[in-house]
Amino acid sequence: MTGFRLTTLLAVSASALTLAACGSAEVASPGEGDFGDGGGGGGGVTPPPAPGTPAADCPTGFANVGLIAGNTLRVCQLPQQINGALTVPLRAGTIYSITGRTAVGTDRGVDPAAPIAGSEQGILTIEAGVRIFASGGSDYLLVNRGSQLFAEGTATNPIVFTSRQNVEGTTTESSQGQWGGIVLAGRAPQANCQLTAPVTCTGTVEGTSAFYGGNTPSDNSGRLRYVQIKFSGFEISTGNELQGLTMAGVGSGTTVDHIQVYNSSDDGIEIFGGNVNLRHIVINGADDDGLDTDTGWRGGAQFGIVTQRAPGSTSRSAGFEFSSAPASVPLATRYVSRPFIANWTLVGRNAPTNAHTVAHFDTGNDATVINSVFTSVAGSAAGCLDIADADTVTSAPAFNSVFMSCGLSFRPGGTAAQSGAVFNAGTGNTPAGTSTLTAPGAGTSISNQVLTFINGANETAVTPANAPAVYPFFQATTYIGAVQNAADTWYQGWTCGLTAGATC
Repeated sequence: MTGFRLTTLLAVSASALTLAACGSAEVASPGEGDFGDGGGGGGGVTPPPAPGTPAADCPTGFANVGLIAGNTLRVCQLPQQINGALTVPLRAGTIYSITGRTAVGTDRGVDPAAPIAGSEQGILTIEAGVRIFASGGSDYLLVNRGSQLFAEGTATNPIVFTSRQNVEGTTTESSQGQWGGIVLAGRAPQANCQLTAPVTCTGTVEGTSAFYGGNTPSDNSGRLRYVQIKFSGFEISTGNELQGLTMAGVGSGTTVDHIQVYNSSDDGIEIFGGNVNLRHIVINGADDDGLDTDTGWRGGAQFGIVTQRAPGSTSRSAGFEFSSAPASVPLATRYVSRPFIANWTLVGRNAPTNAHTVAHFDTGNDATVINSVFTSVAGSAAGCLDIADADTVTSAPAFNSVFMSCGLSFRPGGTAAQSGAVFNAGTGNTPAGTSTLTAPGAGTSISNQVLTFINGANETAVTPANAPAVYPFFQATTYIGAVQNAADTWYQGWTCGLTAGATC
C-alpha cells in the first residue's frame, strides 16, 4: 500500500466554531468517554418539530447549512477541525454533515507521555440514532493520534454514516464510492518501520495526510458500536484509496463491535498495523476486498460476515486479503502480521476467472484462522484459499476447524500445492465440502450480492476449536462460522441490505 500526502488541505469552514481545547491530558482508559454535551446538546428550550418538519436551528458548535430530503431535515455541519469535546446530539428534524477532511484533534505524535508541542486533542461523541452524511470522495472523518471517537448506537438505533445521494433517495443497490469514509489513526506498533529504541515509528495513512504508529499496543481511539458505514470508499490515486473504515496503528484499548460496511468502492475495512480487536462485523458489497489487513496487524476478529458483489473486472479481490509487508525487509527481522480470526463466514463473488480467491495471504502473514467458513457461489472460478508466497509458508499460518466449499479448494497455479499443505496441516479442516449455507429470509434477493451465510447441516457438523485457548479475546462457541442457525440473529436490526425489505 502506497503512502500518500495530500498537497492541499481543505480550509476550515468559516462557520465552524473552534471548541475549547482539552489541554495536554490524554484519555487513557477504555471506560472513559462521558464528556457532557460539549456545548452541542442543543438545549431543551425549543420544542421538537413535528414529524417531517426540519429543526429550526442547529446545536451550538455546528453550522446551519440548509435543508435536505425534500426540505424535511435541517443540515447541521460538523466543524472541519474538532479540538476539545464535541457531542453530536440526536435531535428531531436534524441530520448532520461532514465536508472535506473533518479532523478530530491534531496529530499528537507517537508518545502519549510527550505529545507534540501545540497539538490539540479532540473527543467526538455521537449519540445513538444520529445520521451523518458526506457529499464527495474528499469528504471523510479522521481521528488523529491521541484523539478519540465515541460513536455508540444500539441494536435498534444504530449510528449511520452515509452519502448525500442516499439521504436524497437516489442510491441503488449498485451505488458506491460517494464519500470518503472513516479513518482512525493510533499509536500502536506497525511494520512500515522497525521498532527500535527510542520508538519513532510513523507512517502515513493510505488516502490521507495523517500519521500513525508508535509503541503503545493498548492505545485507545475510542468506541464504535452499532455503526453503519454506507456507499463510501474513494480512489485518491491508483493503489491509494479510502475505505469504508480504515484503522491504522489502532490499539487494543479501542472498542470496535457491531460494524457494517455496505457497498464500499474499495475495501470494506482495512487495518494497517496496530493491535485492535473486532467483533460482529458485516461487510457486504465491497468492490475490492472485504477485510484487508497490512503492515503488522496483531489483533483478533470474531464473528464476521462477508458477502461480495459480482466483480466489474478481473481484479483479485478477496473476502480476506491479509498481507504483512514490507516484503523488502528480511523475514527474520520483519515485524510480521499476526492476525487471529474466529467465526467468520466468507461468501466469495461469482468470479469469472481463477485470478480471484476467497481468502488470500501473502508477504509472510502469520495468521491463525479457526472455526470459519470459506465458500463461493455456484459456478465461480475462484479458489477458496491462496497462500501466495514462500515467506507466508515459512511464517506457518494455522487453520483449524475451517470448512471450505468452492469450485476449487486452492487457487490454481504455482501456489496450489503450498496452500494445500498449509491448510491440511491443521486439524478439523474440510478442504472440499458442500455448502449448506442458507439465506436469512425466504425470498431475499439483493442485486449483485450473495446472502447465504447461515449454517446448514454440513457446517454444523464441524467440531469447533476452543477459541479462548487460541486468543483470549475470543468467546467460546459450539459452532463454526458467523451465524449458528436461524435463531442466531446478532446481525439483525442494526444492519441493512441483508434481509428482504431491509434496504440501504
